[in-house]
Amino acid sequence: MRAVVEAAREIGIPYLTLFVFSNENWQRPGTEVRFLMELFHRYLSTETKRLMKRDIKVVALGDLERLPTPVRRALDSIVTATAGNRSMTVALALSYGGRQDVTIAARRIAEDIAAGRLRPEEVDEQAVASRLASGDMPDPDLLIRTSGELRISNFFLYQLAYTELYFTNTLWPDFREREFLHALAAYQLRERRFGTVDPGAANHRLRAAN
Repeated sequence: MRAVVEAAREIGIPYLTLFVFSNENWQRPGTEVRFLMELFHRYLSTETKRLMKRDIKVVALGDLERLPTPVRRALDSIVTATAGNRSMTVALALSYGGRQDVTIAARRIAEDIAAGRLRPEEVDEQAVASRLASGDMPDPDLLIRTSGELRISNFFLYQLAYTELYFTNTLWPDFREREFLHALAAYQLRERRFGTVDPGAANHRLRAAN
């Protein structure tokens, strides 16, 4: 985590989201869950000074009430301490699930309509996006999936509509700055059209047709 965060900060990436622990991960063996929580607690307890020095803000996404009390306290502490930082935002997705995120957003919309704060005809993409856990952040430009897995594992299902996907066989514990920069270099070669047609390619086809 530290290697990727520091590399992103050095490059000037404004937002970085790390999928630390999913809702489904709670179903793993108890010993594994406890180990992961202890590891994360150790990270939270030692990184505040480093994050403050680099002017990095930390936010948390997910069902945080399920976290063990020591982890929740450490998380609250680092979020509060870094709240005023502006150079970069690191979002930690903890006890998070994309389907749950969309479900909660739908529930919030229903509650707002029932309370008269929102009309049904006002429900648009922005209305949904603003009620997601990541509502204050832009949609991701790039998703990096490590460990050779070829799926997004219930992460940011709404937000990833036009995100570029990058898959690597490198395991997350081995993922360092070099691999991160390689993913960014691959991203730079992509042509992002967001469903539209590249004007140059369209003109070329028209000339060919004529």
